[in-house]
Amino acid sequence: MEFLAQVQSVTVIAIGVMIGLAAIGAAIGVALVGSRFLESAARQPEMMNALQPKLFVIAGLVDAIFIITVAVGLMFAFANPLLAVIK
Repeated sequence: MEFLAQVQSVTVIAIGVMIGLAAIGAAIGVALVGSRFLESAARQPEMMNALQPKLFVIAGLVDAIFIITVAVGLMFAFANPLLAVIK
């Protein structure tokens, strides 16, 4: 029983680290994409309408990585495949 509790506690720590690092990475990615968009719009204002849809697509793809990480973290939190092997 002690080993089961240890696996659960390590899983919770791993989920926290996984979601935290994904959130930091997504925030940095969206910030870089946004800053490059503003930089290019300041250089060539006539290209802003062509670049804006691309900005939203790339920002959505960057955020998708975070959402997938949250889904995997929730899977490990509520349906941990490691616990089936132990029991």
